[in-house]
Amino acid sequence: MSHYVLLINWTEQGINKIKESSDRYYSFKTSLENAGGKLVGGYYTLGDYDVVLIIEAPTDEVIMSLMLKVGSYGNVRTKTLKAFTAEEGMKIIKDLP
Repeated sequence: MSHYVLLINWTEQGINKIKESSDRYYSFKTSLENAGGKLVGGYYTLGDYDVVLIIEAPTDEVIMSLMLKVGSYGNVRTKTLKAFTAEEGMKIIKDLP
């Protein structure tokens, strides 16, 4: 499975409905699991982003579909980073010509 880092900020609408954020979190987690993915970790953060999620998903298409669905609700803005484990990164580097 591929790994992704989701950098999330609440929109004004999301802040106005902040009490519903735990429901939205569990709804996203369920949708991710139904698509064959897994939530590895979730963190509320200080600084540039309000929430950071680490997830696994079977394909880029699955994560893109989920993030478009999440974005369409208008409660958050997201940035998605595809991540590689240290071992995956070292193998890529080792295989360089």
